[in-house]
Amino acid sequence: MSIIEHLLRPQALIPGDLVVIASLSGPLHERYQPDLHAAVAVLERMGFRVRLAPLLQAGRHHWWSAARPAEIAGELNGLLRDPEVRAIVAHDGGQTAIGYLDLIDVAAITADPKPILGYSDISLLHLVLYARTGLVGFHADLATPGLGGAWQRASPQRRAELERLYTALLTGTEPIGALPAGPAWECWRPGRAEGPLIGGVLNRIMRAQATRYALPLERFDGAVLFWEEMGGYASWVWSDLQVLRHAGILDRIAGMVVGLPHAIDGLDNPTLPEIVLDVLGDRDIPVVGNVEFGHAGPNLPMPVGVRVALDAAASLTRLSLLEPAVRLADA
Repeated sequence: MSIIEHLLRPQALIPGDLVVIASLSGPLHERYQPDLHAAVAVLERMGFRVRLAPLLQAGRHHWWSAARPAEIAGELNGLLRDPEVRAIVAHDGGQTAIGYLDLIDVAAITADPKPILGYSDISLLHLVLYARTGLVGFHADLATPGLGGAWQRASPQRRAELERLYTALLTGTEPIGALPAGPAWECWRPGRAEGPLIGGVLNRIMRAQATRYALPLERFDGAVLFWEEMGGYASWVWSDLQVLRHAGILDRIAGMVVGLPHAIDGLDNPTLPEIVLDVLGDRDIPVVGNVEFGHAGPNLPMPVGVRVALDAAASLTRLSLLEPAVRLADA
């Protein structure tokens, strides 16, 4: 096992490329079959061909997973090795990625890097594959609860904006620039920072750092840490941030971006900003909160490893992608 320091950008997609939706963690429940069909329609409207991986069958499961970890890894490895497959979108999150981190064909990733899209449990994959290969991970909407769920409940204008943004991110080789800021964005601590974007679900960051595939601490030097959380209690968020503090991560980052919290009990007293600032203490870094990524959905894409600029002020909060997330085929 080795830890890689360079950035590995996937090849840019072109119209007609094959995108596969796969069960990389949790199973497909029958009641979400219509949402899956809606997700396929979104990807087709973006100009891609879409295929469903074999494990993505309603009612198929092993405990809380789509299949045993080795089966999921086998299917994922097959997609990574298939030259026709140009991107992989996770159907949903779950609790399974931790079980097959050691079974992933990292040589196939370095030979033919492809965008892998998803959040929740999939953020664990992004972090580990970034550590092991340098792969840019697309912390972005899942297929069923995202493209086929939250996107369908958004306004037509918002859906169109997201489609343009995701298409540009996957197909364009120029920096996106500023992500579209929403009205909920807040400056929790002012300042400006530039650095690689690293993060995911808060508890998955901790799990990744507890494995042998953990990012070395120096990889957090100057990084902009993004995280979100769902479920549980406010005290858990405080405790998990304390773990990052004890691990030395908070001493190294240059900025922080916090996603919209979802279904967390006890965030009235203390509030999420109070929790974050309490743990940060006197660390003078910019912090922006309530950014639209995470389980509250729909998600702004957060490409892991890409250099960003974070501006935090009472009059302006902005997160800008300074580099493309994909590369030309011959680059």
